[in-house]
Amino acid sequence: MSPFMSFDRASWSELRSSVPMTLSESDLKELQGINEQLTIEEAVDIYLPLSRLLNLYVEARQSRNSVLHQFLGKSEHAPPFIIGIAGSVAVGKSTTARLLKALLSRWENHPKVELITTDGFLYPNEVLEERGLMSKKGFPESYDIKRLVQFVSDVKACKRNVKAPVYSHLTYNITDNEKVVDLPDVLIIEGLNVLQTGMNYPHEPHRVFISDFLDFSLYVDADCELIEKWYVERFMKFRQGAFAKPGSYFGHYTKLSELAAIEKAQSIWRSINGLNLEQNIKPTRERAHLILRKGENHTVEEVLLRK
Repeated sequence: MSPFMSFDRASWSELRSSVPMTLSESDLKELQGINEQLTIEEAVDIYLPLSRLLNLYVEARQSRNSVLHQFLGKSEHAPPFIIGIAGSVAVGKSTTARLLKALLSRWENHPKVELITTDGFLYPNEVLEERGLMSKKGFPESYDIKRLVQFVSDVKACKRNVKAPVYSHLTYNITDNEKVVDLPDVLIIEGLNVLQTGMNYPHEPHRVFISDFLDFSLYVDADCELIEKWYVERFMKFRQGAFAKPGSYFGHYTKLSELAAIEKAQSIWRSINGLNLEQNIKPTRERAHLILRKGENHTVEEVLLRK
């Protein structure tokens, strides 16, 4: 017996009810990843029902907070509703996160929606090199998990102006910039490791993790062969774009022939990202409240919702 209810596109789309589409095609183009074509149809059929479901969850939490404040006889800022979005590199979880942020911020009862990626909590390259972990970037041991947990804990505790480090995919390292999160209604946390628990961090002495703070969690899923294909395609597009920019950490890949670049991307996938997916990311999938199963062209073919 599966713990999930399964919906195909048609049956899931019907759960949209009367939620209006508030984003234009140009909005979607800005939100999509480099290797994706986010259509109005995909947004309407998949993400509007999802935003409706999440709005209902947030409303229920807000009602519960209101009851508690009435009982205590005082009014305080309610803790944010925290959504975690997990999945492999190149599966499209960043696009999902950006799209949900845009849709959820249009609901009147929770207009302040913030988005944080766990990339900012990777150790700086200097630390990873010192520890011999550069080839394991994205694996559990490459994150400053204590700092990440402290950040989420502070936001959940309604502390003001909580700062998060910012990661640059151009320099492949932590920057000097910080993102400030100040009393959001909803906080979306996107990253490879948001559903991981203590079993993924045997090298850490503490027993509290991001997943302990999540009110709702999503896992963006697809067959491993498809994700590898998307990774290689994305790598080749970056090679023509971001990799060619001054200061790019991956600038040397632009000097490879097309065939050599494809082989390099496949090698990186199999030795790092694919390995991390199989060992540390995919095993967390069943912990999610909802799974988006993608097929070709990044379109969601099935939605699995925990009973």
